[in-house]
Order: sequence, then C-alpha cells, then structure tokens
Amino acid sequence: MNRLQFESSPYLLQHANNPVNWFAWKPEAFEKAKQEDKPILVSIGYSTCHWCHVMERESFENEQTAAFMNKHFINIKVDREERPDVDQIYMEACQIISGAGGWPLNCFLTPDGRPFYAGTYYPPEAAYNRPSWPQVLQNMAGAFQQKREVIEEQADKLVNIIRGSDETFVNTVVGSEATNTSFTPVEMQAIFKNMQSRFDRREGGFGGAPKFPSSMTLQFLLDFHALTGNQEALEHLEFSLKKMIRGGIYDQIGGGFARYATDDAWLVPHFEKMLYDNALLISLMANTYKLTKDPLYKRTIEETLAFIAREMTSPEGGFYAALDADSEGVEGKFYVWDKAEIDEILSGDADLFNSFYQVTEQGNWEGKNILWRPQSEEAFALSEGDIGLSKLLERFTRNKKRLLEARSKRIRPGLDDKILLNWNALQCSAYAQAASALGNKDYQKIAQHNLQFILDKFRKGENLYFYHTYKEGHAQYDAFLDDYAFLIAAILDVYELDFDPARIKIAVQLTNHVLAQFFDEQSQLFYFTGQAQSDIILRRKDLYDSALPSGNSTMVYNLFRLGILTDQESYRQLAHSMLTGLKGAVEKYPTSFSRWAGAMLMEAFPPEELAVLGEQALPFAAQLNAHYLPNRVIMASMQASDEYPLLAGRYQENDTLIYICKNYACQLPVKTVEAALDTIRT
Repeated sequence: MNRLQFESSPYLLQHANNPVNWFAWKPEAFEKAKQEDKPILVSIGYSTCHWCHVMERESFENEQTAAFMNKHFINIKVDREERPDVDQIYMEACQIISGAGGWPLNCFLTPDGRPFYAGTYYPPEAAYNRPSWPQVLQNMAGAFQQKREVIEEQADKLVNIIRGSDETFVNTVVGSEATNTSFTPVEMQAIFKNMQSRFDRREGGFGGAPKFPSSMTLQFLLDFHALTGNQEALEHLEFSLKKMIRGGIYDQIGGGFARYATDDAWLVPHFEKMLYDNALLISLMANTYKLTKDPLYKRTIEETLAFIAREMTSPEGGFYAALDADSEGVEGKFYVWDKAEIDEILSGDADLFNSFYQVTEQGNWEGKNILWRPQSEEAFALSEGDIGLSKLLERFTRNKKRLLEARSKRIRPGLDDKILLNWNALQCSAYAQAASALGNKDYQKIAQHNLQFILDKFRKGENLYFYHTYKEGHAQYDAFLDDYAFLIAAILDVYELDFDPARIKIAVQLTNHVLAQFFDEQSQLFYFTGQAQSDIILRRKDLYDSALPSGNSTMVYNLFRLGILTDQESYRQLAHSMLTGLKGAVEKYPTSFSRWAGAMLMEAFPPEELAVLGEQALPFAAQLNAHYLPNRVIMASMQASDEYPLLAGRYQENDTLIYICKNYACQLPVKTVEAALDTIRT
C-alpha cells in the first residue's frame, strides 16, 4: 500500500498514486525493514524539482519497476523541505560516493538507516553515461542479498566519514586562523574588500550565471555603508537591487521574485517562487528604503507583498512554501507572453508598454517574451517627452492590472501549500520590516497575526517544543534550529512594532530552550537537530549562510539583541564566543558567511540602545524605526517600567523622553525624534 496518501506534503502527495509502496519517513518504515531484513530506498526531492517529476514519470509510475522496488526494498519518500536533516545526511553520502549531489536524491540504506550507496537522477534506460534505474535496483538488491558483509562494512565507513567530515568541518571552521580575536572597523573593511572582489560590476550581484539574489551579502553592504559611510558598498547594493527589480527574475506583472536567474543579466529566471527568497528580499528592500527613500523599493515591496497576500497566504494566516516553475508541464509558461496577446489586451496602450518592457515579435526567450525593464521609469518618461512620470506610472499600473487579470485565467503553476515554521518566521519578519519602513499598519497586523498563528499551530501543547511543518490542522516533525532561531528573531521584530513586553518573555524562554536542547558546549555552537530527536543516525551543525541564513548565525543576532534588552551578559558572551570561533572563516569566505559577517559589525560598532518612555512613546519609536539605524536595539513604554534595565527609572510624568545609550550609559534625554536622530548621527 502506498502510504503517502495519508501525508500532507504536496511533494509526497504527488507520489501518492504511484504503484510503488511508498512510506513517509516514519517509524513504521524502519520497523518493517528490520522485521523483513530488507534494504531501504530513500528517495528525496521537493515539489518544484523538475528532475524529480521526470524520474517519477519515467520510473516510479512504471508498474514493472515499481513491482521490483516493492519486492526488494522498503521505499521511503522524503520532502527535503519537511526533513532537511535527513536530506543533509544522505546528500553528504551521495557526494562522498559520486563527488556530486542534487535532486532527486536516491539513497540505499541498511535496515537501521545507514547509507551504503547513493546517486541522483537515473534514466529508465542506460544513457548520459548513467546506468538505468532498473540496473541500479538490481545491483543494490543483489549486493544486499549476496554481499551483506561488504554492504555493512561500506555503511559503517560512510557513517564514520560523514560523522568525521562534519566534526572536521566544524573544527576547521571554528579553529581557522584569524588575525586576532578582536573585531575592529579596520577588519570589517578587510571583509568588505573581500566581498568587493566578487562584485559583478556590469550586471550587479556577485559572480556569474546562475545568479542568486544573495540577500544577506547585500544586507552586509547596506549595514557596512550605514556604519562607515563607505559609498561603494551602497552603490553596489543599489545597483544590484535595481538590476533584479527591473529584470526577469522579478515578476513584472504580479510581483514577487523567482529563485534565481539562469543568465548573468537577471533576464531569464528559473521560474519557481520560494517564500524565503521573497521574505529576505522584502526585508532588504525595506531597510534600503529606510535609508534612501527611493520610491522604487516602496513600490516593489508593495507589489511583492500583494503577491504574497494573493497567492501565498492561507486562510488561517500562514504562508505557503513555494510555486512551481512549470505549468502544463512547461517551465515558465504561466509567466511569458506573445506580443500579439499583449497588443490585444492593452490595445492603444500596447506600444508604450511594449517599448518599456522590451516586448517584441520574436521574443527574448524561446520565442516568448519575459517582461523586463532595462531602464528606469524616470529615464523612459524623459525619453518619451510629453509623458510625465506620474502619468506614466498610472498607465503602467493600469496596464499591469489588465494583464494580471488575463494571466489569472491561465492554468496556474503548482502550489506547495505546506506551511513551514522557519520560512513563515522569515516572512513574518519581512512584514514587520515593511511595516516599520512604510508605516503600514496593515502589514503590522499581518505580522502580528502570523506570529500568533505560529505560536498557536506549531507548538506542542503548553511546552516550548515546536513542530517544523503544518497543514490543514496537523503539525508534524520536530522543529530544527533555524525554526527556533528565525522564530525568536520574528518575535523581536514584531516587538519593535508594538512593544508588548510579553514578546520579550517568550523570546527569552525560547532562547533558553534552544540552549538546553541544541547547544554543544565543546564547539560553542548549536546542532541543527535537538536532543529529543531520535529518528536520524547522527546530529550535524549547519554554519553556512546559503540560500537561507544559518540557524547559528541567526542565534548570534538573537543573543546580542536579547543580551542588551534583558541585561543577560551570558547571552552576549556566548554571541562573542561564537563569532570569535568563526572569525577566520568569515574573513576568508565572507559571501558564504554573510550573516556571520553582519553580526561581526555589532562587535566592531557597538550597538546603540534606544529607550523611549512616555505618552507618545510608541509613535516616537515608530518614527525612529522609519530611519535605518543598524546595530541598535530599541525599547518603548507608555508607562513606568522597572522590568528591563533600559527602561528602569527613566519614566517622567507628562513627558515623552528618548534616551540614547551604550552599555546602559545614557546621554541626557531628548524630547523630539529629530534631536534623537541628530545625536545618533554625530
């Protein structure tokens, strides 16, 4: 029986009608493998994975192939976004065996879960210098039955290599040689110079195709500029952001960013849209808007959040995971246009629209048009002569609405409607950042509602244990480090909107839970999985800031912020220890450790502590938050409060006062936001 019919993951449900007797990653699969002494086949992918769909059609839907799999293996399907810990371990095995990895990932295990062979996509017949899938199955089944001792020995070796490589990696990274253990502006300049060597000065971003948004590295450039005044950091940030916003990687009609561009000019996207990419880019644009007040960022934030609200938000207030690149089996079909189609829909407005968005008869990608805008609206308005900018924008807004309505009648890409804690927390933070940047109370309400949704739906009863994934009333799989780390960060971001002190309490409780369940005293770092999780063969540590920030680097930020807010020196000391251990690696490879690099700025440029007390405390704090002030923490209260040191003893009746402090040593309070900003900037 195919047990995937009982699962909620869209990726698993895509395989629910396969003739393969799939299990999910649940205890019953391993119990059956041990009882029958059969090898396990674990096949790992995700809902927007193109080659996963190909292999399903070619092999997993084939009755003869499925019959062989069912006879000789216990077959487990895994959604890598539901179980990134499982994916990490067996992807490492694949890379050790073949020198490469990818999805679908197909790994063969002993009945107790140790890998002995792994690969990625296999065709139904031998091709591309690859054996066929039936050949692989026959070889693995035969080896398990006839060469069991060799299989067991291979499995032991692989597990030891994986365990050893993880320990070696952590020891190498933590023990990598740093210039010294201090954090100075001069050393931050060296990190910037290292990043600078990777600048793509022609198209923006870093390196060549494929081009990823690199949100965290761009965020470092913003912070570095704001703290040092380095103009080149700001120029490359803005150059890169505007290239993306005007490129095909951005959905010019419906808003939202695709996962990456396949070319170096940001024209041709891989059309899938991931929640986390959009969350990170919204936060980056919100912070950039606070500094520059460029209306382009404001419009793009609003368009992207309109896309999130329209296509990625559940009725309960959670955010869905992803949209597929394909519709009707064709990548990008939903998003591209024929010129004739636009001409018919827009009629008299078509020529102007086509000129700006580079629409032609021959198209710019496989005979179709990916809309993009190589020049700014301002420059285009000037070139047109008699059209003012405001009228041009009005016409484009109207035209895009008409095209969006027409596009909505097409067959839509598949929606991965599972709700992940970590990605939801990132999107919650994005709404909070957008709310403070734009002064938008609706965004604030959405952030607050989503945060409450997370706390209500992902929590295991009344304790501090959380689940990782949720759908239709059912949450499952223990939460990972980044779930907790991103949630703590979201709580602190929402606190800076409403200044509800209860949020500080839950953030502290969750931080202490993470310390108790995930912390490794020896390395002074956090494991990806908690102590209570028992269904994997080993625990690993995730340090890289890749597509997502690492849970470890995010915890450094959390520990710094909470250490100041609560005067918990142990938090700040741990953050310092973690940064000291990673310093050498960050100095050498800053684009791989971008959020770590950003956290180091908090050591090099000690945070300012802002306390706002009095009847106008909340609106004053909102005005302060509308300006980009990196490396600062802020607390606000409309009444006297002695619970937290930043607020204690500073309330004065019938006055609203703003205190600017460092290490709790405060300057004389000021009574206006303008005076506070002048003090901060001097």
